[in-house]
Amino acid sequence: MRHLKAHRKLGRTTEHRISMLRNMATSLINAENEYIITTVTKAKELRPFIEKAITLARKAQNLSGDQAKVQEVHLRRQAAGFFHAGNHNFKTEQSRFRGKKGEPKDKIERTAGVKAVQRLFGELGVRYKDRNGGYTRIMRLGRRSGDNAEMAVIELVDNARELSAEVKHKEQT
Repeated sequence: MRHLKAHRKLGRTTEHRISMLRNMATSLINAENEYIITTVTKAKELRPFIEKAITLARKAQNLSGDQAKVQEVHLRRQAAGFFHAGNHNFKTEQSRFRGKKGEPKDKIERTAGVKAVQRLFGELGVRYKDRNGGYTRIMRLGRRSGDNAEMAVIELVDNARELSAEVKHKEQT
């Protein structure tokens, strides 16, 4: 029986499943159009995963008082657990060892996980400051031709594409 079993296993081990959700969350946050295409079951599992991270960013926007900075750092560190960690790329790591003695090391580039946390707290937390949940939308696309899996788009609501479409619609009417 599946009593009190909240999430789908998706045919993967726990580590693989969590890693996959982290990758998908990072891709969704860093995507220019703020959407990704995946299967319906993966999208349904990703939704609560990403919404918890966005809620942490939203909480950081509503902080006040003398402990606000400390609380924001705490919330950022909690949110970093929803994305893959790391703060340098393999290429810059290799080039660091190629330099001659005394030469400055290359500037370390931020990875997608670090960029996702920065974007989450810098842009998305402000956007959803007054919204009480429901930051994502799942739209079904149909079935994939190769294996007949049902596909879906998971996207962030109130994105730039959606807002520009609303403005055009208002201008036409």
